[in-house]
Amino acid sequence: MKLYTYFRSSAAYRTRIALNLKGITTEQISIHLTKDGGKQHSPEYRTINPQRRVPSLTLDNGTILMQSPAILEYLDEVHPNPPFLPKDPVARAKVRAFAAVIGCDIHPLNNLAPLQYLRRVLKQEQPAIDAWYHHWIIEGFTALETMIEPGPYCFGAAVTLADIYLVPQMYNARRLKTPLDAFPKLVAADAALMQLPAFDKARPENQPDAE
Repeated sequence: MKLYTYFRSSAAYRTRIALNLKGITTEQISIHLTKDGGKQHSPEYRTINPQRRVPSLTLDNGTILMQSPAILEYLDEVHPNPPFLPKDPVARAKVRAFAAVIGCDIHPLNNLAPLQYLRRVLKQEQPAIDAWYHHWIIEGFTALETMIEPGPYCFGAAVTLADIYLVPQMYNARRLKTPLDAFPKLVAADAALMQLPAFDKARPENQPDAE
């Protein structure tokens, strides 16, 4: 399999974590999202991912999967151990809701494309863009802090989809200097998860294309 990735992309980051948890090795191909106007806009990559985003996962039979939620769901269905979701339907719904706060509400508003739109089209200065970024993280994290359950991870002692989503978003929050003092439960879960090899190996700074 081939994983088209970028070391700072949180969607690619969560996919790397998932692959590591499942024990799957891939060939990693870096798609630099900012160099030379963004390699994702090249004609070659557009044929792989028409949305021009990362990650993309090429299976051994040549099938190309895109969008990290779909890729994670595929991995969990084809490689069910360890599972990303609890067996209990209510517990599964809670884990999915936690992940969705990040994947549907925080990340899309703070992704590279909208930030570039704020800067290039709406002519916003960096302080305003930073304020936008912090606002949506704090809004989402305030909800997540109440949704998280006793640890060490987001929902107990088993790693779930919630953890796979949390860690990359925590990385982004710190990189953009978002204050985290109001979120001790999230910080504690993140610290515990980063002790696990699958999460440590997926760190942006541990990737071949890290700058």
